[in-house]
Amino acid sequence: MNTYRLAGIATLVLASAAALVVALVYGGGAAELVFADPGAVVRWALPATKMLGNLAAAAMLGPLVLALFALKSGTKNFELAVDTASVGAAVFTVASAAGAFFTFLAAFNAKLSLGPQFGEQLGRFLIELPLGQAWLVTVLMGAAVTVIAFAARGWTAVFFTALLAAASFLPNATQGHSGDVAGHNIAVNAILLHTVGAAAWIGGLLLLVLLRGRVSDLATLVRRYSSIALAAYIVVAVSGVARSVVAIGTWDQLFSPYGLIVITKAALLGALGLLGAWYRMRLIPHLEGEHPRRTFWMLLLGELALIGLASGAAAALARTPPPVGEEAAPGRSPAERLTDSPLPPELTPIRWLTSWDIDILWVVVAGFGLVFYLVGVRRLRQRGDRWPIHRTIFWVLGMLMLVWVTSGSVNAYQDYLFSVHMLGHMLLSMAIPLLLVSGAPITLALRAIHKRDDGTRGGREWIMWAVHSPYARVLTHPFVAAGLFVLSLWAFYFTDLVRWSMYDHLGHEWMVIHFLLTGYLFVMSLIGIDPVPYRLPYAGRLITLIAVMAMHAFFGIAIMMQTGLIVAEWFGSMGRTWGAPPLEDQYVGGGIAWSIGEIPTLIVAITVAIQWSRSDERMQRRQDRHADRTGDAELEEYNAKLAALAERDRRDAERERAGR
Repeated sequence: MNTYRLAGIATLVLASAAALVVALVYGGGAAELVFADPGAVVRWALPATKMLGNLAAAAMLGPLVLALFALKSGTKNFELAVDTASVGAAVFTVASAAGAFFTFLAAFNAKLSLGPQFGEQLGRFLIELPLGQAWLVTVLMGAAVTVIAFAARGWTAVFFTALLAAASFLPNATQGHSGDVAGHNIAVNAILLHTVGAAAWIGGLLLLVLLRGRVSDLATLVRRYSSIALAAYIVVAVSGVARSVVAIGTWDQLFSPYGLIVITKAALLGALGLLGAWYRMRLIPHLEGEHPRRTFWMLLLGELALIGLASGAAAALARTPPPVGEEAAPGRSPAERLTDSPLPPELTPIRWLTSWDIDILWVVVAGFGLVFYLVGVRRLRQRGDRWPIHRTIFWVLGMLMLVWVTSGSVNAYQDYLFSVHMLGHMLLSMAIPLLLVSGAPITLALRAIHKRDDGTRGGREWIMWAVHSPYARVLTHPFVAAGLFVLSLWAFYFTDLVRWSMYDHLGHEWMVIHFLLTGYLFVMSLIGIDPVPYRLPYAGRLITLIAVMAMHAFFGIAIMMQTGLIVAEWFGSMGRTWGAPPLEDQYVGGGIAWSIGEIPTLIVAITVAIQWSRSDERMQRRQDRHADRTGDAELEEYNAKLAALAERDRRDAERERAGR
């Protein structure tokens, strides 16, 4: 390892450590506790392991992301990226294990001992308590990434390894301050987005340092990394703002020690954004020259220093008490005990439009979906290609509806009214997929994204892989898609899955993703123009739709006929004094599933019928054009064949008469 690579790693680690110490001292994150103080070693070791774990997480995920989108499989640079991820995962695993141990000491104020009582307490912490379980799962996932990344060398293996690495950030995102403060759901999603975005950004930058002197086309590699870093930067900035809003309730609290650390971190993020913009506009286009290359590598060290300072501040914030109180207030209402939020006012027509409960995850997803789609349309128009305006309108409406369902009045009231919960479910599984499929995003992407010819994979290549993969062949098969769509309804509401989605934020997000995807696959198998391995004939599609509509109606009726509440300890214990009683509201929810839920299905059926008619018309026009080009050669050939048969019959008849 040459001097520059050592300098890059040392700059990142030392800057992080310096910022961590300063922020802990200033913010009081390592101050002695009045009661049950675990000691100075634990107070300082816990944030230190947090910082080390964050940097190792970046070294684990970032190189995998950059390898997937910028490097060629089978090359030494690709293998270096995967090996770096394996080493990063190993350090992440050790740091997480140390973090779990010091968290146990801090939470239990246990004295270090080799006796059985200490081991028993540690075991109970890791197995029985949610905080310990989160640490244990993180350690196990980190260990799995270490082993898999060490063996993985192909595209598919590295892709799934990267997914596992990103998923390893989830357990701890649900704990700490993000899991305690008001606005729990926003905080959890913000922390998850923040850590994943930062890891992709920092880890990719670290890999660039390690690849110095090994890359022949530096400009192309940096340009591709810059695109990844830009997306990661946006995610980090948006999620950071959301997390800060949750933790800092008023403008006065912005000038508390916690708030000032947040301001410092935001200033560093702003400086990094300006530096990145300068890279893209001024430096990257001229990286072929020797002087710009030297400038780039020196600025890279400066960027690592700024990122290190921000990372150290972030680790300190995890231990610094936010100004917003975290303790549960005495005498909380039943709704607050169940949802961690006060009972909202009665749902009126105006509140359908004005009530909001932001889910930052889906705001970010919809934002990127809109931007990427519109950029693709713009790229087609710039080169003279046309894209139907109605498809753009459908896509925009679908994304806006997704934001409204996941962050608007539906999300604000679905925990309190079963009918609103069911309405959101119907929109997620039918209405939104109908709009999104009509937007034909895959077709647009394949036309708009440039094809690569250097052996690496970009967005177009990964989309082609996904479309033609064995997983897609199974999931997009019409019968599989229809089965998933119908069976998911019954399995969700008549098992404990619905209870999981109410009590656990992870369960709620799983519900949104699952029903959005199953609805999308079902609609795409019927009316989409995006490429799929197999589609039924139009008659088969209508028969499938009729069967699905019948099962959908039976499901709605089954909900309406329930004599007891679904998740009774939840919907029946909210303490609402407004709206319909819980059982009546559940009856309304069943009616929504039966009636309103069938409307998008009916629209799909009409669309299939129209497409069938147009397909017949196109077939007839093709036959007519073929006849015009060939002079109806097929018909003339057929008539000639009939004439020859008739002539043969005539001759046979004449010979028969002559023989008599």
